[in-house]
Amino acid sequence: MSDEASPPVAARWFATRSADHDADITRIWEPHVHRLLRANFWHVRGSERDLVIDAGLGVRTAREALPWMFERAPLLVLTHAHCDHTGAAPEFEQRTIHESEAEALAEPDPWSLRLEALDEDVRAAALALGPVRGGLLIDALPSPSYAPGGWRPSRASATASVRGGETIDLGDRRLSVLHLPGHSPGSIGLLDERHGVLFSGDAIYDGTLLDALPGSDVAAYVSTMRTLRELEIVVVHAGHNDSFGPGRLRSLCDAYLGRRG
Repeated sequence: MSDEASPPVAARWFATRSADHDADITRIWEPHVHRLLRANFWHVRGSERDLVIDAGLGVRTAREALPWMFERAPLLVLTHAHCDHTGAAPEFEQRTIHESEAEALAEPDPWSLRLEALDEDVRAAALALGPVRGGLLIDALPSPSYAPGGWRPSRASATASVRGGETIDLGDRRLSVLHLPGHSPGSIGLLDERHGVLFSGDAIYDGTLLDALPGSDVAAYVSTMRTLRELEIVVVHAGHNDSFGPGRLRSLCDAYLGRRG
């Protein structure tokens, strides 16, 4: 038996949970993916249309595992083009990203699920977040025949692009696009002002923020943190880890500004 077949087969690849106090928002994540690449994506049910924010790593087909998510032909909005957020993008008919990241979506940077194939800095970042069992960035397989060594980041063409200041209308929800560069040039967030909900992507989350990646910009990130700190929100649904409230948002912003600002 090859080492690619050594991890167990997962009974279920995706995990889901409704947001606290809002049954129309569902968090989706891949618990068997290493923390470095274990990203959230979000399904938002509107009265007239549905929205999906980000698309995971793409280890397993989302349309097959999560058919309910595709029932109303949702609009996919990608907060940025990093591979842990774009994996299922080709499965959506409508794919939107900030105009400065459309090219990166179509031609993503090379990544691998094998630790040994990643560069030294990425390997160090992964190991700092937790053990890498068997040298793989997944600890289970989606099917018995799955070969982790064959995984590559998904390529997809955007069907539309957005800029900061535009609005996405779901009927009973209107989300404003915020351009939040720093982690990547075209990082965006989506703000539902009426309900006080921010979908922040990787602009901010409750964990170690990465600002030394190709395309990252510390000065831009400092400006983004100052913008985020002033937002009036009730909850942040982030690109990684758990959601958090306004006090934690300000604390995370202040910590970054104290370190970089």
